[in-house]
Amino acid sequence: MVSLPLLIVATLGATEVLSLAVPSTPQQPGNGGGFSVKQVRNPHFTPYGPLQLAKAYLKYGAPLPKDLRAVVESYRLALWQELHGVDRRTAGNVSATPEDGDVEYLSPVEIGTPAQTLYLDFDTGSSDLWVFSTETQKDQVNGQKLYSPDKSSTAEKMQGASWQIQYGDGSTSSGDVYTDKVTIGGVTYKHQAVESAQLVSAEFSSDTQMSGLVGLGFTSINQVLPDQQKTFFDNILPNLDSPVFTADLKAGKPGSYNFGWIDHTACIGNISYVPANSSNGYWGMDALGYSITVPSTSSASYNRTITAIVDTGTTLLLLPHDVVKDYYGYISGSGYDSDQAAWTFPCDATPIPDFALSIGPDSQADSAYSSGASTGGPLMITIPGSYMNYGMVSDDGTTAMCYGGMQSDAAVGFSILGDIVLKAAFVVFENDASRPNPRLGWAAKNLG
Repeated sequence: MVSLPLLIVATLGATEVLSLAVPSTPQQPGNGGGFSVKQVRNPHFTPYGPLQLAKAYLKYGAPLPKDLRAVVESYRLALWQELHGVDRRTAGNVSATPEDGDVEYLSPVEIGTPAQTLYLDFDTGSSDLWVFSTETQKDQVNGQKLYSPDKSSTAEKMQGASWQIQYGDGSTSSGDVYTDKVTIGGVTYKHQAVESAQLVSAEFSSDTQMSGLVGLGFTSINQVLPDQQKTFFDNILPNLDSPVFTADLKAGKPGSYNFGWIDHTACIGNISYVPANSSNGYWGMDALGYSITVPSTSSASYNRTITAIVDTGTTLLLLPHDVVKDYYGYISGSGYDSDQAAWTFPCDATPIPDFALSIGPDSQADSAYSSGASTGGPLMITIPGSYMNYGMVSDDGTTAMCYGGMQSDAAVGFSILGDIVLKAAFVVFENDASRPNPRLGWAAKNLG
């Protein structure tokens, strides 16, 4: 069992320039108790691996290793110079270039009356719906679209309620709480707790395109005091056809989330279920093993339990150090680069091995559950090697090096199945009160 600190942070990255995005179209399966939300792309997104790794560490309360801290501090200095118009030629050499957005896809959320549309990150690794707002300290706002409770006729301040999220580097975000009408995918909950940020950690202020997140973890880690508030999913759960939501994330194009139903046309074959360990408020699980396949060359399989968190709010795939070392051992020229605080490999390396995780089955899942979801046997979820390239991070004129999408979880203490793997699978998050435990369902899908 994983022991996790109750330190939650949102990996954000919304975009303000999304007016041309096609709004999500609600789908109404069964008796209407289900809907879909299609993501939109952040047009300012450029991957920057060290920041993504640092955010994963901070999210779960892990201290930053010295080399990673140095890279992130360099990034923050570059960002400060960019925001304040400092000429880098007079400010010293900075190796990192700040980006406008570091989450690739977001989802439209309407808050208040009349509706204020913000683009938020759906995050299964936290349980707070918090947003930049007109209450956010002005010097911490840097172009984010803001929620204005004063302009919503349905906003009601929760007297005496507050929230505070502490991160692994000691910084915090905090504010007060309103209840307001929140609409996602055409479905409205009229009295959702909306956490209005008054103070925001500098790392989030620097993400100029983001407005907040929708936490989809378990309510037990919601950070509102004195009384925890339910997540949006928990609030709408009684009205859903089935007690599920699904994540169908994509590589290179928008994915979607479905609530209350499972779209079996989006997956291939059976759905393999495993018990979800929710004791720490996260969607935890055990994978049974892994395999590494070099296309047209070789393949090796390993029986090894990997205890992990399934987190749509983390970009990278973090696995045990020996697994990561084993994987990059199949790529000529790869290695740990202290300048990037990460495993890197030549951008022109070929072939890049595929990586697969062995998932399931749940021994209690001996029959298909009422929505028609299938119960399968052990399933190998294969992550194509191309997904492991998280962008070029250095070029000495001879060899361009790329950041690996798989990195070590050594500083965190448990594995994190982030978007690198989630884009390769169809994932079901089930919280059925009639079962002894929540469950996670995994299925293969067409990656074309």
